[in-house]
Amino acid sequence: MHVSHLYSAILRGLWAIDLRSVETSHEILEQIVTGSFEKSSEDVLSDRKPLTGQLVDKSMKNSNSFSGDVPPESVAVVPVHGTMLKYGSYCAYGTSEIADLIYEAANNPNIAGIVLDMDSGGGCVDAIAPLTSALEYARKQGKTTIAHCDLCASANYYTAVYCDEIIASNNISAEFGSIGVMMSFTDYTKYYENLDIKVHTVYSNLSDYKNAPFEAAKAGKYDLIKEEELDPLARRFQASVRERRSGKLDESVSGILSGRMFYAEDALKNGLIDSIGDKQYAINRARELSRDATVSAYLQTKNIK
Repeated sequence: MHVSHLYSAILRGLWAIDLRSVETSHEILEQIVTGSFEKSSEDVLSDRKPLTGQLVDKSMKNSNSFSGDVPPESVAVVPVHGTMLKYGSYCAYGTSEIADLIYEAANNPNIAGIVLDMDSGGGCVDAIAPLTSALEYARKQGKTTIAHCDLCASANYYTAVYCDEIIASNNISAEFGSIGVMMSFTDYTKYYENLDIKVHTVYSNLSDYKNAPFEAAKAGKYDLIKEEELDPLARRFQASVRERRSGKLDESVSGILSGRMFYAEDALKNGLIDSIGDKQYAINRARELSRDATVSAYLQTKNIK
């Protein structure tokens, strides 16, 4: 049931997300909890409107298919919009679905590059791996990948650093950063008590550590859950950014690796991104990098430097 997937992700998920994006989940969560969410549990966004990308040829003509008779040096544009969840729900495409589009584009020999059209404040941590795995596969297939971004925060930025370049779509609203991890959970104890319902959780004598960080957090003691759940993820996030923005990122900037957000011009100055340009610029940049890679590979076969 796809609504239960959404409910589970909101309640249990570890989040790499900008806090402003968290607030957008509260209304739908309240509807699900109170039973006022009336949509069919089997009616997901991809059922109503199948996810499609955009194919742009050298003359900038557009189509939606990444297969069939694709003109040479075409560029695939793949959308990554809204709160990132691993699986599709009523109101969002899952990153596993988006990854399938990337694989499809990567497997077409006439597609020179892939542009991710990114506008997201992040999402669940488990939503990151499908996209990064697909981008790594695309790289192995010789495809140039570009992240073209408006809002690019947290899990969305984690994904973007796996691309060959990160481009801000504008210098007005485009923002980058929020490198960090958080957790949010709701304690329904009082709610159930008011309904005269008491929940009992019983652990085996041999399972005294099971759920210990979460039980401590429910009691208002957050140190263990930070140390064992959140900090390891945050360290991996920081390490990925350091590795993939090596030689570009200015780590001396306060908060750059611990959650601070930057508008496009400052993001460029501080090494979070590579340039600022519109969609056509990003598409042309994908072609340029692809051609450069092709020439470089040819020269290497001829031992020419």
